[in-house]
Amino acid sequence: MVVKAELEKLNIPYTYVKIGEANTIGEISQEQSEQLDIGLKKSGLLLMDDKRSILVEKIKSAIIELVHYTDDQIKVNLSDYLSEQLNHDYTYMANLFSEVKGTTIEKFYLTHKIERVKELIVYDELNLSEIAYKMHYSSVAHLSNQFKKYTGLTPSHFKKLKHKRRDTLEDV
Repeated sequence: MVVKAELEKLNIPYTYVKIGEANTIGEISQEQSEQLDIGLKKSGLLLMDDKRSILVEKIKSAIIELVHYTDDQIKVNLSDYLSEQLNHDYTYMANLFSEVKGTTIEKFYLTHKIERVKELIVYDELNLSEIAYKMHYSSVAHLSNQFKKYTGLTPSHFKKLKHKRRDTLEDV
């Protein structure tokens, strides 16, 4: 809504606006770009026009959508999924992501999976077997091993803790 309002205020025609992306019709002037940037910053948003940064943000968004907001299991491996979703060679995306973020796509993905598992543990609506199934782990043991590797705690020990439960998505 904020992006649409700013585009309309500056009379910049667009075809669509969705989370993390807006497609404008034609070129926008330097002055319009600067005004848009100022307007977006007032709302805590950033204008990104660097193609590399945009692709990294699209990779992050695709992973976050997959892990946190979709219950579907992808039918292919993560590299094929991202290549298909973003229309780029995975090797290029992996190298770019590592260069920009200082971590691998796989590590980013697994970190988000563990954060989602933490969330499900805290909600206390599913047992560990159900969480493992929902998060597409091959077994509870696999989930527990990966959880311990990333958090230093077993899932049951984590559940007993009353503090330091989860990180925000922005901190992951």
